[in-house]
Amino acid sequence: MELLIVGTLNGQIGAASKIAISKGGQVSLADSIETALDILRSGKTIELVMIDVTLDVHKFISSLTDARINVLVVACGVANDTSLAVKAIKAGAKEYIPLPPDPELIGAVLAAATRESHALIYGDKKTEAILKMAKQIAPSEASVLITGASGTGKEIFSRFIHDNSKRANQKFVAVNCAAIPEALLESELFGYEKGAFTGAVARRIGKFEEASGGTLLLDEISEMNIGLQAKLLRAIQEKEIDRLGGKTPVKVDTRIIATSNRNLEQCVQDGSFRQDLYYRLNVINLNIPALKDRPGDIIVLAKHFIKKYSELNELPMKDLSAGAEKMLLNYLWPGNVRELENTMHRAVLLSTGDEIDEASVMLQDASAHKSVEQKDENSAVGHTVAEVERKLILDTMASTSWNRSTAATLLGISIRTLRNKLKQYQEEGFEIPSHQE
Repeated sequence: MELLIVGTLNGQIGAASKIAISKGGQVSLADSIETALDILRSGKTIELVMIDVTLDVHKFISSLTDARINVLVVACGVANDTSLAVKAIKAGAKEYIPLPPDPELIGAVLAAATRESHALIYGDKKTEAILKMAKQIAPSEASVLITGASGTGKEIFSRFIHDNSKRANQKFVAVNCAAIPEALLESELFGYEKGAFTGAVARRIGKFEEASGGTLLLDEISEMNIGLQAKLLRAIQEKEIDRLGGKTPVKVDTRIIATSNRNLEQCVQDGSFRQDLYYRLNVINLNIPALKDRPGDIIVLAKHFIKKYSELNELPMKDLSAGAEKMLLNYLWPGNVRELENTMHRAVLLSTGDEIDEASVMLQDASAHKSVEQKDENSAVGHTVAEVERKLILDTMASTSWNRSTAATLLGISIRTLRNKLKQYQEEGFEIPSHQE
């Protein structure tokens, strides 16, 4: 665990550092937000930041978001800093640790950060077979392509491979190729030198360098521009990258895992994905079945999520009723594990009895999964494909309160594709809310 302490911690830096080191952590210090950001931009492996609550936590976390740096942040302050503690949590800090630091509390935070969201829960024979193969190929240096529908848990399987590889003690870095605008993805992957373009006020280490020695996950790689694919292929083959504005190549030692919710062979045939890159990535292919095709996982995962969200919301743990279990098993789960997790989180909050029953399990209306031709009131006859597609997308967005991530999962398309469609509809004169998740 690599820990970065930002600020003076009211004179408690020494004590906090000593406790963190005794718990197996490595500690770096920064006296200001600017210094901390420089350390994080440099590519240094940092998994947890402890920031003095008297600093501008909101500015710090906003700067992390703008720079697309993913790191867990906790705020620290004296016990009577209650207003600042609340302000820090609202700004995005995950926890608040009162000072002077308590060894057990810091140990618990470090342990939680280490295992955060990496658990792989299963009960189906198909999942067991995939994990067996994943564990077998994990120690190799081969590139891995993980395919499957959105929400099936491809990133969790990626982390499983990393955790069982020879690189397990090195960094695991994930890049969502669909969530980053095309114009920024190159600098995100390869980094840039100061002055490389307007706004490049300091050198930024890219994800390839950051993951050197470890594993780089290229999530939804099918969304990458074909021009950038050529540069990616060279980086993988030559084991070196060029920072934007740089004068000399930089050597990297990075294992690649890529995921896609689309058929990459079809993308190759369509000309949207390079064949040579496909072969380079597809040394090992793991295909993750849809949740409906591995029913043995459904109840096991549901109970895991009930426990997770009961603890998170400080609510009593409840069992699933027989009727609720039947509902879950009979549902098709178009959003896969991600939809199941959201459903069980909602059920935990809505449940009022001694167990979680059918009334608490709110599933999508079954009619929402029928083809539009079956709905008399919304017949597709007489409409173009584009009109039917637009109605489906806008209806799905409305039903998810305009949450793009959830809507994209239900529609089975990438966030980038959904964003482009919404932009198109807005230009065509349709009313699209300006604030969306």
